[in-house]
Amino acid sequence: MQNQEEIKRLENIVQHLLDEAKEQGASAAEAGLSQENGLSVSARLGEVETIEHHCDQGLGITVYFGQRKGSASTTDLSADSIKETVRAACSIARYTSEDDYSGLPEKHLLATEFPDLDLNYPWSISVDEAIALAIECEDAARSFHADISNSEGATVNTHQGIHVMGNSLGFLHGSLSTRHSLSCSVLAQRGDSMQRDYWYSVARNAQNLEPATVIGIKAAERALRRLEGRSLTTRQCPVLYSAEIASGLLGSLIGAISGGSLYRKASFLLDALDTQIFPEFVHIHEQPYLKGALGSSAYDSEGVATKTRDIVSEGILRSYVLATYSAKKLGLQSTGNAGGVRNLMIDPGQDDFDGMLKQLGTGLLVTELMGQGVNMLTGDYSRGAAGFWVENGQIQYPVEEITIAGNLKDMFKNIVAIGNDIDYRGSTRTGSILVEQMSIAGQ
Repeated sequence: MQNQEEIKRLENIVQHLLDEAKEQGASAAEAGLSQENGLSVSARLGEVETIEHHCDQGLGITVYFGQRKGSASTTDLSADSIKETVRAACSIARYTSEDDYSGLPEKHLLATEFPDLDLNYPWSISVDEAIALAIECEDAARSFHADISNSEGATVNTHQGIHVMGNSLGFLHGSLSTRHSLSCSVLAQRGDSMQRDYWYSVARNAQNLEPATVIGIKAAERALRRLEGRSLTTRQCPVLYSAEIASGLLGSLIGAISGGSLYRKASFLLDALDTQIFPEFVHIHEQPYLKGALGSSAYDSEGVATKTRDIVSEGILRSYVLATYSAKKLGLQSTGNAGGVRNLMIDPGQDDFDGMLKQLGTGLLVTELMGQGVNMLTGDYSRGAAGFWVENGQIQYPVEEITIAGNLKDMFKNIVAIGNDIDYRGSTRTGSILVEQMSIAGQ
């Protein structure tokens, strides 16, 4: 009940903000307010390292005078501060140049239904309990093997936030959500070889986190298996992206079909709508209404209703990813993606991780990528990488100090299989992805 009362109070503040904008002469306005609190505890080598309590709030408003736009923000929610913040936004708007494409979304696109998406699970964990959990996680990693030589620590995070948004078209809604995580990072050493690795778990509901000992052991195992890594000679071979980094490939797709890249003509997928860009078995879709998922929301950051929809089906690009401004620039309609995609999913195949290694046969398993070597204009792709060399479906030895390269257009078309070893720890859900051939630059 208290939560609902607080949401109502914050909704009233946002409505007051919008009313004030109208009073000061704005023809349209949109506003957002957030209030967040949480706890972060980290432990290292069995001792408490940091204890942080978070308590943040802020509001922002964007006003329009016809096609001129101004924005301002504040952390002070008093009536005087609200008036001054609106005045600042209006002052900016009066001096900016007109932009034919600026403005609010079309009213009929705004969300009108707000189902319970199961996003709010407060975790009433005390500081002492959080410390004990972090130490338990790190102890599990440090005691796993004699070669675990040091630790970067374990961290427990818990967070709850209220977010309210509204606009002068009548949209006003507030929602509560939580996010909790537990992570551990350790160092392994054998002779002159030293490696670091980590593992983490994240969920809306703390009961869905992996156990602390499991996270610690996974972090230790991942660090140990990287010891005594080798480089490779330059070659071409199949590449298997592990599930936790395969989401980056889908991120490159979303970047290329997002409105900003398209209207700037800075995308390698310009004019690719309704063309084949993946093999026929590839199905990529957005599922914003999944209960309890990390990316779920009934509306985007402009209040436009989100939709369950195909982005790629039968390998064909079916839709772009557009917010209001970019949609207007392109002469299209917003797809409800201001602020990004929500629960992006790619349908898995039949094979688990071991099955995907068998499909790989002989080639490179990539478990880490470094650098930002992706050219969104051309699709050229070159990243520093680490992972494992695989022969006959069996991991042979760790690999480091190499670069993998290709072109995303070719990489997308040459996807051979998608594993069912799905990583659920983010707003993009994918299993491991096998690409038929890439260039490896090593020794």
